[in-house]
Amino acid sequence: MEHLSVLFEESLHGLNIKPDGIYIDCTFGRGGHSKGILAQLNESGSLLAFDRDLAAINSVYADEMRKDARFSLYHGCISDLENVVNQYGWQGKVDGVLMDLGVSSPQLDDSSRGFSFMRDGPLDMRMDDSTGLSAAEWLQQVDEKELVKVLFEYGEERFARRIAQAIVERRAEDPLKTTLELAKLIETVVPRREKHKHPATRSFQAIRIAINNELEEIKTGLQQAVNVLAPGGRLSIISFHSLEDRIVKRFIRHESGRKVNPGRLPVKEADIEQGVLRKLGKAVKAGRLELQQNPRARSAVLRVAERV
Repeated sequence: MEHLSVLFEESLHGLNIKPDGIYIDCTFGRGGHSKGILAQLNESGSLLAFDRDLAAINSVYADEMRKDARFSLYHGCISDLENVVNQYGWQGKVDGVLMDLGVSSPQLDDSSRGFSFMRDGPLDMRMDDSTGLSAAEWLQQVDEKELVKVLFEYGEERFARRIAQAIVERRAEDPLKTTLELAKLIETVVPRREKHKHPATRSFQAIRIAINNELEEIKTGLQQAVNVLAPGGRLSIISFHSLEDRIVKRFIRHESGRKVNPGRLPVKEADIEQGVLRKLGKAVKAGRLELQQNPRARSAVLRVAERV
């Protein structure tokens, strides 16, 4: 089955691609968005893609696209963006940055990665499994208060205290090693279920966000993306849950507003700085046809902004 890149047409349209432009895809995945960008570039255009997942870097999709001289792929986080762009000599010259945030379909579908509570596998959840603590290792040593905070803030889990207490009690006897062990433990302590949602959904999201430092990565990546964009360059950002979208929405709003330079009073026109971004249009969601083809697109939100 062919991989479906979420909001494919809409996110590429948001970039307003110039045939000879310089573009960055912050999450290569299976290369769907990257392939779409390259298809609109002429031989003078360039595309740099990032992925922190070695499975994506070493995939057949990446091998195929590396044959194109206009394309290059970097193994690392989006917080590396500005540093890598500087190495290419592209600072302030980038015409568009595409961000497809969160966990990817290949990661969810591979039980050995430990992202899904629906498939049994090692409790890992690292986007880059070559570094850092796995979810099992993190859960074995995290302080109970910190775990409550993570579950509540990153998962918006109202039974965070119950779940954290159960995990701490369980690890004292027998460390959690697999995804189904954790999912079943959560099922036993959550007193009420949300309709059409597994009791472990929020906790799995929270733990994944924590061990991958996802929200800080987004904040850093957004700021660095603005820094590398040329005037008129576009930001096209797809988020998949409310925490991500809130960060994106607030960032665009903050960078679009007029800022007072705190100096002498009264404030004069010369002391007011213009924002560096301009919000373009409203948030875009997947249409009925895409939702029929790809149910995972139901929570996707696209926001677009332009560097002024």
